[in-house]
Amino acid sequence: MPVVTFDYNDFVKLLGHKISKKELIEKLPMIGADLDRVEDDEISIEFFPDRPDLASVEGIARASKAFFDFELGLRKYNVKKSDVVLSVDSSVKKVRPYVVTALVKNVTMTDELIASLMELQEKLHQGIGRNRKKVAIGVHNYEPVEPPFVYKAVDPNSVQFVPLNKTESMTMSEILKKHEKGIGYAHLLKDFDKHPLIVDKYNNILSYPPIINGSLTEVTPFTTDLFIDVTGTDKKAINYALNIVVTSLAERGGQIYTTTVKDTGKSYTTPDLKPTKMQLSVDYTNKILGTNLNSKQIIKCLKKMGFDAQEKSAKNIDVQIPAWRADILHEIDLIEDVSIGYGFENFTSDYPKDLTFGKRLPGQDFYEALRKIMIGLGFNEVTTFTISNEKDEFEKIGLKNQNRVEIKNPIGEEFSCLRVGLIPSLLKILNQNKHHPLPQQIFECGIVVDTKNKNRNHLAFAKIDAKANFTECKSLVEAIARDSGIKLTISNYDHPGFVKGRCAAVSYKGKEIGFYGELHPKTIANFELEHPTIAFEMQADFLKKP
Repeated sequence: MPVVTFDYNDFVKLLGHKISKKELIEKLPMIGADLDRVEDDEISIEFFPDRPDLASVEGIARASKAFFDFELGLRKYNVKKSDVVLSVDSSVKKVRPYVVTALVKNVTMTDELIASLMELQEKLHQGIGRNRKKVAIGVHNYEPVEPPFVYKAVDPNSVQFVPLNKTESMTMSEILKKHEKGIGYAHLLKDFDKHPLIVDKYNNILSYPPIINGSLTEVTPFTTDLFIDVTGTDKKAINYALNIVVTSLAERGGQIYTTTVKDTGKSYTTPDLKPTKMQLSVDYTNKILGTNLNSKQIIKCLKKMGFDAQEKSAKNIDVQIPAWRADILHEIDLIEDVSIGYGFENFTSDYPKDLTFGKRLPGQDFYEALRKIMIGLGFNEVTTFTISNEKDEFEKIGLKNQNRVEIKNPIGEEFSCLRVGLIPSLLKILNQNKHHPLPQQIFECGIVVDTKNKNRNHLAFAKIDAKANFTECKSLVEAIARDSGIKLTISNYDHPGFVKGRCAAVSYKGKEIGFYGELHPKTIANFELEHPTIAFEMQADFLKKP
């Protein structure tokens, strides 16, 4: 789940109302979150992924105004009209068909805003953006460019520009091979001869979606006016993403301006912050929640969650849903928010009808002992998805596709097979925590599916640090063997995902059960990591004593 880290004083400033740190820490999780950690004035909150509007401190402050009874109801923003126009060329329709844009002026680029905006952008890319496949967001300094803008598709070898964070000009094809973001997201465009591009009146390049922005429109601490583009393959998702970004900027004092998108003979204005409407049944709400609330009480609960609501009749309520609430799909979603607004502490509890005592499954004591060893070595335990994809499991670590269990009807490319190892999952976790300080060291004791389609328990760890090396990795593996009372044999091993000569195999009773070493720079780049990384994985099943 996404973790949002913010400064208490910055939050209070955004909130516009006084609240003690103690009260904030006690109340905030009741919106639907878990308190991750508190260090001095730095607070980290883990929110459920169905609330992308809470993926920034600005969104949390907006929700808190209503939830803490400071400003009940739907938050309204003053939106002005601009003369900015973006035209969509028909050439882009088969590649990445949808685009929405906005202009936000009078923004003060504080350190807090820059950090929050970057974090929000990445969380939206990972969440509703499905790792940029459905949604990709570009945030630009508006000053160096001039509308009208054009969104089109071009031959990737015919156009070159200086991408963000680089100083040399590259063709679009070269960006996919040389730039970190290009390498990471090239697969999104691999099936297309032409690639998307956003240019201004003078053919200055703003963005190469979903890969990278041009350096011309790089946002600096002196930027005051921002142009935002959101492209993708899902029309609803790109609109939600745009609404979340622009309203977050408005919470910082930015002025939202609409823009016009001209697409195949039609024109539409974005962002569209008009609320949508849904009807909520009083009887159905009480049936689901086991309560006896009247319409006025339910309306109060809804307003605490940032909705506007009016009584249509004694049995039905008209609800206005904010344009940034991507999670409200059905009446049951409104009922969930009624329960949060009502307060979980106000629901009556009951004792279980059957009394049972839980205990660990047979054979799990050994794996629990391994967990304690890893924690004793200073590692943090993580639990990752058993569903993965061929790109992460094989391509990114240099392996050829092996036998694996494929999912017949996957919801997306990210979830197309069952994992065959733990290391790719750990590297993805490290990628998602690049904003945290080093060193980072994590482990997992989890289930994978082997080449014979059998469930196996594996133990793996990964550590990223500027000084991480093979010698350290070897000492950690030896410590695991020593503390678990098992004699492991070490031998040379070649693995395409590791540096040659800095990788070793571990064997137990003559059977090879795992490997460890320094990750190859290409593997590190494939997972968009930026520092040396060591990793280890073994089949823990073979070590378990009968």
